[in-house]
Amino acid sequence: MRAITVEGEGEAARLVLAELPRPVPGPGEVLVRVAAASVNRPDVQQRRGLYPPPPGASPILGLDIGGTVVEAAQDVTWPLPGTPICALVNGGGYAEYCVVPAGQCLPIPASLDLVEAASLPEAFFTAWNALMILGRLEAGESLLIQGGTSGVGLAAIQIAARLRQARIVATASSEEKRALCLAAGADHAIDYRTTDFDTQVCALLPGGCDVIVDAQAGPTTARHLDLLADSGRLVLLASHAGRTGEIDTRSIVRRRLTLAGGTLRPRTAACKAELAAALRTHVWPLIEQGLIKTHICATFPLERAGEAHAVLEANRQIGKIVLIVDADQSRPVPTRA
Repeated sequence: MRAITVEGEGEAARLVLAELPRPVPGPGEVLVRVAAASVNRPDVQQRRGLYPPPPGASPILGLDIGGTVVEAAQDVTWPLPGTPICALVNGGGYAEYCVVPAGQCLPIPASLDLVEAASLPEAFFTAWNALMILGRLEAGESLLIQGGTSGVGLAAIQIAARLRQARIVATASSEEKRALCLAAGADHAIDYRTTDFDTQVCALLPGGCDVIVDAQAGPTTARHLDLLADSGRLVLLASHAGRTGEIDTRSIVRRRLTLAGGTLRPRTAACKAELAAALRTHVWPLIEQGLIKTHICATFPLERAGEAHAVLEANRQIGKIVLIVDADQSRPVPTRA
């Protein structure tokens, strides 16, 4: 099969198209002929050598796909061969064939093609885990989402608005991005680079933030803890701003704050299957009704994966970037890059 491999190390690492052996599904798994695969920031980190795959996972990049099942293990009852699906995968998405635990597969929502469906899993699995499991977001609570036009950010805004009627402040770096946050369901959208950022958040959410979802961490962690309401929850999805940060542990204890990490990739197949079931029950019907939408800003053919990474690294994306692996399987959405 054709697949993308990583040549070199660190910042100089390149993405190269190569011929690799087709994977074989094991117990509880299916083999998917991939139509499209999302490009996510963890892929960039893995390419740089900063986010190694967990034991047993494919070393090939790619965390979510859309495609058609071509083979299923004997113990799998769904999805069976011939079924179009999208899935959160443990690696291996940047290839013509990918092995996936069956429980991590989801049906294609009505009205979406395989390319659009490929943009859903990583963003919505991550957003659901951050908001509902770790953040324990309740109806009417206040929420700050840093990076509102990332795939996860847009998914989180829509889940929080549609299912919890939360009071949402989202951040983004441009007027275009902030407008999209508002269209997705945020009540307010502000520029996180402004010097009075904390003052703006406090004015918009005077009681403090019940939940904050952030991917920067590092030295910004203390600031976010200060913005929480008593019993508030800060969920860190990554640590792009640095590995360490000084925090006031006494304040965490006194104010009953929760600091949680939200990485999904090392979690068990059973855990991810539970998230898939929750999405299928609560989110997929809203997607089919048009109340929750995906936003794809650009598509690239598989062999141009390096260009797709460059767009993500330059922070030019608004929503999701998707690689077209097999155009014959589905109708690609328009490219805007």
